[in-house]
Amino acid sequence: MSSDLDLAALEAWLTEKLPGKSGLEVSQISGGQSNPTYRVGVGGDRFVLRIKPPGPLLPGAHAIEREYRVMKALDPTDVRVPVVRWLEEDETILGRPFYLMDWLDGRVFSDCSLQGVSPGDRREMYLDTARTLARLHAVRPDQIGLSDYGKPGNYFDRQIARWSRQCRESTGPRIPALDQLTDWIVANAPADDGAVAISHGDFRIGNMMFHPTEPRVIAVLDWELSTLGHPMADLGFCTMPWDSAPDEYGGILGTDWAAAGIPALEEFVAEYQANAITDIPLTSFHRAFAMFRFAAIFVGIADRVRSGNAASEQAADLAPLAERFAIRALNIVQRDENGGAE
Repeated sequence: MSSDLDLAALEAWLTEKLPGKSGLEVSQISGGQSNPTYRVGVGGDRFVLRIKPPGPLLPGAHAIEREYRVMKALDPTDVRVPVVRWLEEDETILGRPFYLMDWLDGRVFSDCSLQGVSPGDRREMYLDTARTLARLHAVRPDQIGLSDYGKPGNYFDRQIARWSRQCRESTGPRIPALDQLTDWIVANAPADDGAVAISHGDFRIGNMMFHPTEPRVIAVLDWELSTLGHPMADLGFCTMPWDSAPDEYGGILGTDWAAAGIPALEEFVAEYQANAITDIPLTSFHRAFAMFRFAAIFVGIADRVRSGNAASEQAADLAPLAERFAIRALNIVQRDENGGAE
């Protein structure tokens, strides 16, 4: 499914980048709700092409330029990312900006149950995901040229303003649970503690590429939402599987996840903290905030469905999850307020 790309223009562009190579092959990769993604082969070389979607876009959305920049900067660090090759911002080539990165052979799972994996490997894959996140947060932005990659400080206040604005400006019907959650998030935002890290913004099992046979992360994918942020925002986001069901973007709530080898949420968080450079505790606010953000993202997906501008054929099925995740977040808050083990 590559008819929306000008293949002749892409082949001519690649010929300049790879003299002597020929024989373009392109196929769309499933997944990716934001930026269309393609497998590209030319002369025996394999790449992945990420391109902005067509049509009008929200300011700052679909920031493939940021994806390219952060992965380029992280390449020499201990954080595993794909090798990015070329960023093309000239919209006359394919109609919108795009970049290419090296193809990697590995496993990407669409749900957090990690189907087809042994319990022992499943456990290690979760724990290596926690360690990978800790390694990311240990990287100092100024040491890799990313000191201006975002605004340091007041991360949660700025994020709350951004995502609540997206909800307010949505073309869809109001979601009472999300409105209630937004009010709680605003009222319970913690004071800024000065913690700043490179924040992935969408750090979860589904954006990890694992080795083809070994239980370890070989690349972190999809950096569109990355910025300078608070480390607990990423960690809270990464704990959502324990609080969401399989039909809610592949969570594990309600399944026999312990027997399947998946570590408890507390063990996952402890593995992160054992490898982190800070000792900031994870709170119910961080977990509820993560779901608030995800709900707002789904609001945006629903808006793109209505405008006919969604990158994935499955986007329409995901749109109702805005309400589901808002309800899950309120459950976390209520359990915490009622003295639950949160």
